[in-house]
Amino acid sequence: MKISAPRLAAGTLAAALLMSGSALAQSAKDVEWPTYTADLAGSRYRPLDQINAGNFSKLEVAWRFKTDAIGNRPEFKLEGTPLEVGGVIYATAGSRRGVVALDAVTGELMWMHSEREGARAAASPRQLSGRGVSYWADGKDQRIFYVTTGYRLLALDAKTGARVPAFGTAGEVDLKTDWDQEVDLTSGEAGLHSAPTIVGNTIIVGAAFREGFTPAKRNNTKGYIRAYDARTGKRLWTFHTIPKKGEFGYDTWLNGSAEDTGNTGVWTQITVDEGLNLAYLAVESATGDFYGGHRPGNGLFGDTLVAVDLTTGQRKWHFQLIHHELWDYDNSSAPLLMDITVAGKPVKAVALPSKQGFLYVFDRVTGKPVWPMPETKVPKGEVPGEWYSPTQPIPSKPKAYARNGVAPDDLVDFTPELHAKALELVKSFKLGPVYTPPVVSTLPGPLGVLSYSPQGGTNWPGGSFDPETHMAYLYACNSCVGAYGLQKPPPGLSDMNYVIGVAGQPVNMIRGPGDGVGADAPPPPKVAPAGGGGGGPRLTVDGLPLLKPPYSTISAINLDTGDIAWQIPAGETPDFIRNHPALKGLTIPRTGQSGYQIGTLVTKSLVVAGDGIVTTTAEHPRGAMLRAYDKASGKEVGAVWMPAPQSGSPMTYTVNGKQYLVVAISGGNYSGEYVAYTLPN
Repeated sequence: MKISAPRLAAGTLAAALLMSGSALAQSAKDVEWPTYTADLAGSRYRPLDQINAGNFSKLEVAWRFKTDAIGNRPEFKLEGTPLEVGGVIYATAGSRRGVVALDAVTGELMWMHSEREGARAAASPRQLSGRGVSYWADGKDQRIFYVTTGYRLLALDAKTGARVPAFGTAGEVDLKTDWDQEVDLTSGEAGLHSAPTIVGNTIIVGAAFREGFTPAKRNNTKGYIRAYDARTGKRLWTFHTIPKKGEFGYDTWLNGSAEDTGNTGVWTQITVDEGLNLAYLAVESATGDFYGGHRPGNGLFGDTLVAVDLTTGQRKWHFQLIHHELWDYDNSSAPLLMDITVAGKPVKAVALPSKQGFLYVFDRVTGKPVWPMPETKVPKGEVPGEWYSPTQPIPSKPKAYARNGVAPDDLVDFTPELHAKALELVKSFKLGPVYTPPVVSTLPGPLGVLSYSPQGGTNWPGGSFDPETHMAYLYACNSCVGAYGLQKPPPGLSDMNYVIGVAGQPVNMIRGPGDGVGADAPPPPKVAPAGGGGGGPRLTVDGLPLLKPPYSTISAINLDTGDIAWQIPAGETPDFIRNHPALKGLTIPRTGQSGYQIGTLVTKSLVVAGDGIVTTTAEHPRGAMLRAYDKASGKEVGAVWMPAPQSGSPMTYTVNGKQYLVVAISGGNYSGEYVAYTLPN
């Protein structure tokens, strides 16, 4: 399919204006959504107000795009956030991670690109449609870049969807090559869900690995970060997230463990300050997620925020958020870049949300914490062969915006009887504050440590912020708790000394909650239920969540003061809570909903976020609601029905003077769909 000439003219004009720096360019920037997070700063903000508190509930469906036919079977985990440039929507979709271009007004399919990667895709650790694409233009050419399931960087002509022959080899760069390490082109573990970051003519690409708690080998692929020329595909630089011998940080891996440790990729979005010529890398943890006895030492640059020179890839500054990670608290969110005013002085800041519910705030020029972040003593464990850091940096401001430890007072307390049952249940587990280390699982206990580790706080959708008011908005899960114990693996499962497991039960290859299976892969093995501690008992009390509400929250944090301005439960009370017989006759305040993959959108006056589960109430049929909150107070000011939960972060744009909201929905038995809302004519 070909895009109409008028639409292409608009897109080319917008690109040219953006590059010109004119007043019209600013206007185009404000009404389009040209990158995954709206801009290179990661804001997820657009100063649009046609859709506002007074009319949000009147929104109607403008168009819908079902993704079932893009691949060999429907996908039930659509996490994408589309781009909109020049009246065209660009998005990933389907079990083969196809790329589509849609008319932004009607949703009509204009072109589709799909790759069939066979065994390479089947072996990929990051499958399905991924989270999005990237757009590049130079005033003449317009290209769409994305990373395939099989970990190849492709350049497509934004007008036609065809490969761009001048880029790399026939329009692609094989990301498993030219990587300062040997990686098998078919089975080598490497992939990426996130969209590449493009600034000027530079493309920065991260790396991600298998979502799961049982690595087959500790010497996995290393997650080095690379930059490429957007015109030619030439590699410009590589940043070694595990330092090579002689490089800065190598000595933080004791006993030479840098040589035989893997992972430490950047699987979240990368943000850039073009004026400072710096890219900000939120590096994840090393192998393995819950046992680090094979990698003694603090282990730079695992769990570190690193600022690198955009031209050379050289480290300018770093701050390690977690020393010697043992909790799967790997950096999950895009760094947020904003200019704030602290104690009357302007600060160019970078703020990093986290699974721990801490918002780490730094001067993005120097890396110095904006507020003190003292090294604080943390509990030491007793797992044989483990190495423990005696301290971890804990922000003094802002205070934690989500629960990050489990104490008796956190347990369900709707009634005294339920609280007593919860206290009895947790006798089999170890409780403690954040950074309570894992334990070897034993009978009768402790079976494991109760922890929010993999899914608590803020996960891959990250946060958002308003650059005008200096407020950050962060969704967090308060009920995503599991029990994490360690066991010795059976022969042939892993070369780690310990992996996740529960005493008295077989130790299996435990996959993480986000693992998906793409078009070329066989059906997945049975996955332990979230909250079941990798095959352990379900953490519920009479069918109710072990922890008391709110099950999730949205917090507004003032970055000028470091204070939480407001915090609300995210979403309405689930059906199984409202209708539970043990709660009959009780007045239950709004609880919010459990879930770890809700992203927020900020407009001139609203914070927009959808429900993560379906409900049925007197106010609406069975489904989920896309909700609008007053961004100054947190009060809900409108909602519109969706047939399925939000599964990708919402975005907004204006075309021909009309504002639209688009959100990806999927889950349960509802396959992936992009839905666009607008006001009635």
